[in-house]
Order: sequence, then C-alpha cells, then structure tokens
Amino acid sequence: MGRIATIARRGFLIGSVAIAGGVAFGAWAYRRPLENPLEGGEGTALTPYIEITGTGITIIVPRAEMGQGVMTTLAALVAEELDVSLDDVTVRHGPASSTYYNGALMTEGVPFAPTDESWLAETARGAMDIPARFMGMQITGGSSSTPDAYEKMRRAGAAARFALLEGAARSLRSTGVEDITVEDLKTHKGSVIAPDGSKMPYTTLAAYAAEVDLPDDPPLKPRSEWTLLGKTQPRVDMLGKCTGTAEYAIDVILPDMLHATVRMNPALGASMRGFDADAARGMRGVLDVIGMNGGGVAVVADNTWRAMRAAEAVEIDWTDASYPADTAGHLAAVEASFSEDRQDSRYRDEGDVEAALSDGDVLEAEYRVPYLAHATMEPMNAVAWLRDGALDIWAGNQAPTLAREKAAGIAGLDEDAITIHTPVMGGGFGRRAEMDIIEQAVEIAVAMEGRPVKLTWSRAEDMTHDAFRPPAIARFRGSVENGLPRAFDLSLAAPSVMESQMGRIGISIPGPDMTLVQGAWDQPWRIPDYRVTGYRTPALAPISSWRSVGFSYTSFFHESALDELAHAAGRDPLEMRLAMIDHDPSRKVLEAVAGASGWGGTLPQGHGRGVAFTLSFGVPTAQVIEVAATDAGIRLVNAWAAVDVGIALDPGNIEAQVQGGMIYGLSAAITGRIDFADGHVVQTNFHDYDALRLHQCPPIAVTVLENGSKIRGIGEPGTPPAAPALANAIFAATGRRIRDLPMRDHIDFV
Repeated sequence: MGRIATIARRGFLIGSVAIAGGVAFGAWAYRRPLENPLEGGEGTALTPYIEITGTGITIIVPRAEMGQGVMTTLAALVAEELDVSLDDVTVRHGPASSTYYNGALMTEGVPFAPTDESWLAETARGAMDIPARFMGMQITGGSSSTPDAYEKMRRAGAAARFALLEGAARSLRSTGVEDITVEDLKTHKGSVIAPDGSKMPYTTLAAYAAEVDLPDDPPLKPRSEWTLLGKTQPRVDMLGKCTGTAEYAIDVILPDMLHATVRMNPALGASMRGFDADAARGMRGVLDVIGMNGGGVAVVADNTWRAMRAAEAVEIDWTDASYPADTAGHLAAVEASFSEDRQDSRYRDEGDVEAALSDGDVLEAEYRVPYLAHATMEPMNAVAWLRDGALDIWAGNQAPTLAREKAAGIAGLDEDAITIHTPVMGGGFGRRAEMDIIEQAVEIAVAMEGRPVKLTWSRAEDMTHDAFRPPAIARFRGSVENGLPRAFDLSLAAPSVMESQMGRIGISIPGPDMTLVQGAWDQPWRIPDYRVTGYRTPALAPISSWRSVGFSYTSFFHESALDELAHAAGRDPLEMRLAMIDHDPSRKVLEAVAGASGWGGTLPQGHGRGVAFTLSFGVPTAQVIEVAATDAGIRLVNAWAAVDVGIALDPGNIEAQVQGGMIYGLSAAITGRIDFADGHVVQTNFHDYDALRLHQCPPIAVTVLENGSKIRGIGEPGTPPAAPALANAIFAATGRRIRDLPMRDHIDFV
C-alpha cells in the first residue's frame, strides 16, 4: 500500500511531444502511456498543458470555467514555473481526454474525516488516484481542480522551462558557442537570457525544445521565489466578460445554423403516448418537429423564438410521474425513511448515546430543507453539428469525456470523430455535469444532419427539468453537561444523490452514499456520546450535485443543533464551539472570524449575531452574520467569513469565491424551494424562484488563512455555513428558531 500511495501522489513522469509548428509539454502519472489529446493520440503520449509555437504560448486548462476563476489560477501554476506573465499567454480549455483525469475528486469518497491524517487514511486517499487515472474522469467539481492540478501543472511548467533552456543551449552551440551549458543561461518573462544578455524568446526555441529528454522530477520553485502564485491576479476571463466579448455556448453562431427548443414531459422521467404537431409545423419558420427519446418533442426553426412559440402549439399526451404527485408526498416519503431497513450509514458512533440520553433533560428538534434548483443564469443550451462523419459539440459542461461518450452512443460514431468545445459558462454549480442538454442536441443534429443546430431551453423548461438538490429531514436529540454538549444524536434522511446522478450515466454505486451525511459525521467536534445515522429514501424526482452537495443541508442541521445546545447550556455559541473543537486549523478560523466580527461586543437593540462552522472539502470555514429585526422584517447587516485553504494561490479570487458561495447559500436559505403539484414542478422562473437582491446583501469580509497541511479548493466551502449562521442570527435577534427552510415562509426579509 505504501508503494501505491507513493505512485499515486508523487509519481509524475514528464514528457514533451511535437505539435504542428511547435512543442507541447505535460505531466502524466504512472508508466502506462496516455493518449495525446493535442495530436489525436499520435506521437509520444503525455498530459499536455503547454503549447509553444512560433506565434505564441498557450496554457491548456483542463477544467471548466464557470465563474470560479479556475482558468486564471491553474494557468498561473504553469506560468509561475515556466517564467512567463499571464499577460503573455493564451489560456484555453483542454480537449476532451482521459489524460486530463481528476485524481483529487475521488479522495472525497474515502470513509475518513478530513482531519484524519493517519497512515491508513492518507494511503487510501493516495490510492484513489489510481482508479481515477484509469477511469479517465475529466470532471470539474468537488472543489478539486486546484488540489488536483497543484503538482501536475507546476511540474509541466518546470519541465517546459528545462526543455527551453536546454534547447537554447543547443541553439547557441549550433552557432559556434560550443562550451555553453544550461547553467550559463537563465529565463525571464518568456525568454531565455544568454550570458551576453541577448534574449531568445521561447517562441523561437520550440523546435529545439521538442528534441530534449526531460527530467522525471524537475525541481520546482520554492515559495519564496514565487512571483505570481500567492498574489491576487487579474482574471484572464475578466475583460471578455466585462465587455460582452466572452463567448458562451449560447453565443455560438455558425453558417447556415438552425435553432431548436424542446418540450419534455413535465412529469420528470416520464414519457409520452403521442403528439400532434400539425399546428406547429404550419407556423412560420418551422422546419421540423421531432419526437425525442426520453418523452418529449423538439421543434427546429429558423430562430429560437419561433421554435419556442411552435413548441407551445404541439399537443402532447403525457404519461404520469412515477413519484408522488405533490410536495407533501415527497416529504412523506423522506419521513418514512427513518426505519432500520432504510439505514444507509453510521460513520460516527462514539460512546453510548442511548445511555447518555436516557435520563436528564433532552433537547429534541426536527429540521427540513426542500428541493432546490441550480438556476444558472445562462439557460441550458448546446450546439451540435454532424457532417461528413464527424460531430462537433459546443456546450458548457463539467465532464467533457462523459459528453463525448454519450454523444458517440447517440450519433453512432467513434469517440475519435467527436470534438467537444467547452466555452466559459454562465454558472454550473453541478448542473452542467448533467448530460441531458447535450444528448438532446446530438439527437436533433442527427435528424438534421449537415446543418449546425443550436438547442436552447426556455427558462421554464430549465427550471422545471433540473436535477435538483434533494429534500432532506434531520431529527436531533442532544443533552448538555457543564456547559458543553454531552450527547449528540443526529439522524438524516434523504434520497441518494449518487444513486440518482450516477444511475443516469449507467454507473451503479455500491454501499452507502457518503454525500447523504457529509458535513455531519466528519466534523471536528469533541463530544463524548456522538452518533450520526444516514437513512436513504427511495428514489423520487431526479436529483444531482448542487453547490456543496450534502454539506448544503447537513451544515444547516448540524450547526443549528449545536446552536440550540449552546443556548440550552446558557453558553455563548462561539465560545462553546472553541471549547469543543478538536482541530487546530478549524480553531483558528473560528478565532479569526470572532476577531474580525468583534464577537462579544455590544450590539444595537434588535440586532443579533449567529455563527456557524463547517469543514467541507477539507476547508474549515466559519461565518458570522449580523441581522437587525425591524418592523418590516429581518435585515442582513453584516457578514464575516474565515477560511483555511492550506496554500492561498490567489487571495483575491478566494475572497470572491467565499463571498459568492455565501450569497448562493443565503439566497437558497431565504427564498429557495422547488415544489411539486400534479407531478409537475411548480416554480418556472426567477419570479417564483428568487435570489438575494443587491440591496439585501450585506457587506462580506473574508479572512484567508493558511494553517492547513494540504492545498484545498474553494468553489463550494463558502456555501454550507451561510444558512445556519443566518438562522442562528435570527434566533439571537428575535428568539424565533427557524428549523424549516426557506426562511421567508416563516419571517419577512427587507
């Protein structure tokens, strides 16, 4: 096992491959060759991150940019070691390739708490890179992009720099400078500097560099010499997004393009008995109406508006949903799951909970959260073009290799004949890991072979056909002793995200679903009698990963319960947490947020502060929210957050991600809910699935710490503590305990 861990975590081999007019550099793990995505599998196999040609330098980022800043941070990893400025390179998303597998993603699946750094836990995490490598999981998610890339992409940059130095030495020797060596040269901002001070731009050295044998383990810059990493960088996608020139999939325009939309069964997963499209086919601009696999129709027209109008005119005989018809039925199914035969996991069971709760005062509470939509600002869309035996797809997506595989099955093509273009996207949050929009676009493109087709969902289609965050219920019992929790018994029930999401791509997940209870059993609290039990609800409506997945609701349950115990003990909630926390970096984020917020100071009348802490994706995150109770309702006054990412590669981007994640979590906590009636989703747009408005959003101050032992990602950890921090603040201000989300169902907000 020790050997496996060493290979999985450290064993990177560096290689280069000639490309048209230049050279590509990369890093790959293990000794089995990988495909070369820049050369379509030809030449020497490698994991390429850098292309250098006579016209410029391109850094390949293999993860999707959906607002989390990944194109900037990952590009900076390479640029730092390559010794170039981000201003002097082009950054683009890599092609679909198993070479760009995400090894860090699977480490979340091991049954060890993030604070467990024992030999067994670390060996298990390291070994998870092996199946990820051979499964070729090119996925953006799980706040894993930066941890996965941290060594790979730095080593690729270092290897490229070595090759360029050696290539420059060979170039000079070819001109008669026979005694020149690499040690006589240095690099500076995209050039090799000769002893006489002359500069050789990297772009002139590609041919020489392509012939260099690269070191297996190139030395990396010490942190003391970093010039890009550790500093806030201007986002490489900022100019395009601010000027409207960034191209999203919805912006793609191709010659002779057709436009399409779909109407799928509003009873999710159900089919149709038939349809009558005569009226739609007679409408202006309509070219065809296609019956779709999965239960629905697509309308193809000469523009999107006409396609959408015609889709409304199609008469369809739908079949009924297989799940309960209304929201109450869904919640009843979750309630019924609290039974021994539905027990899914019990990862934490310390002490004797039953004995501890058998006498004395016992606090009991039940918490509930609803379905939630992803509600990305850019509606779901994709462009597909099948011609001459080849298929091109333009779509915002979080899993390009999966998209290619699904498209190949529908189009009847080899995967080599399919090109996935992954542009920047207007939000993902897990939604664009789903393949439905891409599968539909390919199905339509097959029917309209020869012409490109842009498929665009209406906002209503998008909102009502999501794969949602699941509803969940928690039942809590606890007791206190000497001002601290003595017993903590939390039972959670929800449908399985992994069962639903993986089932749609044909993968069966054996054993418990850890996402159901993540954020409940794995927290660093010292409680003598401590038990967390997960119960799996049979499948209901389709569900999927939503920003922070299980942490998004378990944090609300767990941190609300801790707050209730603190008040039952007559103890300051933050002081109680500091007294019971069992992890030094976590303690420090609590101390940091206490200091930043001035916790314990006198507040104006009617104000209250709430605190919450969650260790998610390995990132300890503490938040404090201050609210004011006014005659018109609750007003959010201030917010503070502290996080520990181990190594802060870009402090400004980390701050932005925490703020964005917190706002996302607050929006869901205050207004977010998806309901069902007659088997159909009720909410159809932002008028009834609202978000936090600008005037409602408090200023958010973020403190970034670096005490953790590993580098961590930050796209999701800002979300989980937001809901409980707000609920706890409302209790502090009003004495009202909100245990059922969304909060606007119980109290007004201004």
